[in-house]
Amino acid sequence: MVNVLEARNVFFSYNNHPVLEDINISLKEGELLCLLGPNGAGKTTLFRCILGLEKFTGSITINGTDPAHLRPGERAKKIAYIPQTNYPSFNYTVFDMVLMGTAAQGREWSLPGPEQKRAAQEAMELTGISGIAGRGFRNLSGGEQQLCLIARALAQQAGIFVMDEPAANLDYGNQLRILKMIQSLCRQGHSIVMSTHNPGHALHFADRIAALHERRIIADGPAAEVLTGELIERLYGVRV
Repeated sequence: MVNVLEARNVFFSYNNHPVLEDINISLKEGELLCLLGPNGAGKTTLFRCILGLEKFTGSITINGTDPAHLRPGERAKKIAYIPQTNYPSFNYTVFDMVLMGTAAQGREWSLPGPEQKRAAQEAMELTGISGIAGRGFRNLSGGEQQLCLIARALAQQAGIFVMDEPAANLDYGNQLRILKMIQSLCRQGHSIVMSTHNPGHALHFADRIAALHERRIIADGPAAEVLTGELIERLYGVRV
């Protein structure tokens, strides 16, 4: 399979304090890559570098192109970000939240047209939230909000999704629903890198695991091979 995302020798620091060192990681087409690591390991910082929100040394390419050379609209057509939580300033409806994902498809400052509205509707249908299209985002449950954010990324029509702990703060049932949805999207051709604090999620749903610890990638490979008791103890300081 082709690599759609590659990070090579990435180094990043805050005020001369190293956060990421010599990071080498890749994401293949249609792959679900799970990034494991304790709090403060640098997972979110790595995502910010991938999204072009931080300056770093080394290189990151998306489909062979340096995202820094792309305009924001062009970048949005290639990669989408799904945050753990979202706090919009207004209580937008689910439909309007999903429709925001189509902003890069039209002309600058133009109103969404029929094509954008159709893309939003299809994304809601795919994630099973068409029935709550008129509800306010703030009034949704945690699981419904996460599905709405995934639908927004689908409407964006990017091939790569970056997800920051998508199952966090959800009950067990919603965790499984969200993770099955993510796995299904990969089977449909999307390439997804997601972070999690739950090794079980990584083991049962990911194609590959990359473990981030003390600023470096210390393990990278198939989930069933990489996720060992020794790795969990090294990452989280507990024996299993």
